[in-house]
Amino acid sequence: MTSAVVLEHPWLLPGELSTTRGHSRRTTRDWLVDSLCFLVSLAWVTLASFDAASRTPGLAERLPYPWMVVADAILGLACTAALWVRRRWPLGLALVTLPLTMFSIAAVVPLLIIYFTVIVHRRTAVALAVTAAGLITNMFFALLRPEPASTYWISTLWGVVISLMVLAWGMFVRARRQLVLSLRERAERAEAEQQLRVAQARQLERSRIAREMHDVLAHRISLLSLHAGALEFRPDASPEEVARAAGVIRGSAHAALQDLREVIGVLRAEVSLSAGPERPQPTIDDLPALVAESRAAGVRVELSDRVAAAGELPAVVGRSVYRIVQEGLTNARKHAAGAAVTVGVDGGPGDGLTVEIRNRWPVGGPTGGPIPGSGTGLIGIAERVNLAGGRLEHGRDQSGDFRLAAWLPWPAS
Repeated sequence: MTSAVVLEHPWLLPGELSTTRGHSRRTTRDWLVDSLCFLVSLAWVTLASFDAASRTPGLAERLPYPWMVVADAILGLACTAALWVRRRWPLGLALVTLPLTMFSIAAVVPLLIIYFTVIVHRRTAVALAVTAAGLITNMFFALLRPEPASTYWISTLWGVVISLMVLAWGMFVRARRQLVLSLRERAERAEAEQQLRVAQARQLERSRIAREMHDVLAHRISLLSLHAGALEFRPDASPEEVARAAGVIRGSAHAALQDLREVIGVLRAEVSLSAGPERPQPTIDDLPALVAESRAAGVRVELSDRVAAAGELPAVVGRSVYRIVQEGLTNARKHAAGAAVTVGVDGGPGDGLTVEIRNRWPVGGPTGGPIPGSGTGLIGIAERVNLAGGRLEHGRDQSGDFRLAAWLPWPAS
């Protein structure tokens, strides 16, 4: 955008596009400044005109044409009125009024204000070019409007000094405005980047919660599927068995709905970056309850826990262990119904933590038809393990069993 403005309007500053297209409305400060400039210029024109009219009759002899005093007053009023449009066409107005600097006294103040506007709102090269042109026309001023108490070169020198002072002041004001604009843009950019980081952190947090809920719901729904399948293939089951299975189905469905309700509430609400992880967040201490839940569903599970100093295990590692075991039990119920499952957890600080879930490969291959979403759980577990800096292995081993094993780092304290 900036390069396009420079190519189309080479005299513009990078931030001056609004002055050439869709002219921005004056702010309250602009109205106050323009009104003050207009009043000061009008006062000067009035004062200079009355002073010229009250001079001695010898003034007419010092002027090439006597009517220049009246013309000077009219031109001063015209330049004063033109101050209201100086923000819109500063350069054009400066070029049109430049010849007046050769003879006009009444228009000195409005011409300096127009000149100052060019310096503030246009590039340095443009400001210097206008300054050079003004210095040339200033050399004719002492010839056309000579002062009896001053020589030609002194009058010309005063004009040069005043022009350079206005130039220095205008360039200072422009540099300050550009600095303020740069700081404001930098602050806005920093705020936008902060908002982007917050949005990314919120999205990452919600994605993490969604992965957690996938593991939980897959576990719950697999229990529902297991007990529903038992009721389907055992229509002659005793009322006690039917009631027990129905109770497990009802409890699992209620827990799944509760977990789903919680995660939907979290995803709808604004996630606080300072808050801890949302539920559910189990640890390695919850493994016995997880195994007991699977046993209640009819799965033969054997748990071997040989973790040393489990109380020192980082919460993140313990949560990953729980999810790995949960995914292994879920896969066993899905694809190897009725097979015995062994779960082993071993390790300690400095050695890392090893998790292994093993079950017999079902005769004739995995039981049941293709299950929607199969394999996504292992993908999520692999991502979790990789993020933790560990290793994951899964598949049939040499003995023919299906083995899901992971190693997670556990730094020594």
